[in-house]
Amino acid sequence: MTENTNPLGKYYRQPQIYIRLPSKGKYYGPDVFTPTETGEIPVLPMTAKDELAFKTPDAMMSGQATVDVIQSCVPNLKNAWKMVNYDTDVVLLAIRIATYGETMAVTYRVPVTNEEMQHTVNLPAVLEDLGKVEINDVATTKSGFKVKLAPLDYQALTQVQTASFEQQKIYATVNNSALSEQEKSTQFVKSFKILNNINFSLLVDSITEITTPDGATVVDKAQIKDFCDNCDAKVINEIQDELAKVRAQAQIQPIKFKATEEQIKKGAPASYEVPVTFDSSNFFA
Repeated sequence: MTENTNPLGKYYRQPQIYIRLPSKGKYYGPDVFTPTETGEIPVLPMTAKDELAFKTPDAMMSGQATVDVIQSCVPNLKNAWKMVNYDTDVVLLAIRIATYGETMAVTYRVPVTNEEMQHTVNLPAVLEDLGKVEINDVATTKSGFKVKLAPLDYQALTQVQTASFEQQKIYATVNNSALSEQEKSTQFVKSFKILNNINFSLLVDSITEITTPDGATVVDKAQIKDFCDNCDAKVINEIQDELAKVRAQAQIQPIKFKATEEQIKKGAPASYEVPVTFDSSNFFA
């Protein structure tokens, strides 16, 4: 490493927090992630350039801004596109803490009364809870298939979100157009097929191994795709249910609140939950 001779170098940003990835790096090669002996990786605060990246609409929509900021703030991650979803959540949360501190105000509305409230979230506590999660990526379906599943990476998730957004735009445009009902119906069916094909491809990509009820194990992707194309819909639905459980294992849990007596009198439930979402569109604002 070249020695920094700039007298201002000692004022450069330094790691503010160290984290462990929920995946423990099991899905990554050396081109994606550089592990450490302790398992903990340093997280730097954002630079002014990083903050500007989150204000660039095109970069935000494409996911490039998130990737650039992660790679800037977490040097051990060389290719953030290949990070699995729950690692991405933990890393973004750690960057938020390193840059802006340990608390964040969340605005929400009380059910029924629609009263606007604020709550301060203790971010290190959230990060600690996520760090305790033991990821289980092997599931057995009701039909007796043992399936090994790989969580989706950030690139795949971004592609799905982008495709879904594009199809929604098409839907809105067609719905407000002067096309006949038959022409609209044709376009809607086309959009549905596109999204359905994307979701099916993601399902196939998520399956890394299948063991049949009679003990045969298959890891060949072509054979797995052929199986998904031709098996009973019930089996695919069961695999999709298990995949959803894998994705949900390291999700940030909603905050539980109790309504005041006055709010209850107005119709609010005695207790309710508010989801906490940490994404680049609102997390760094």
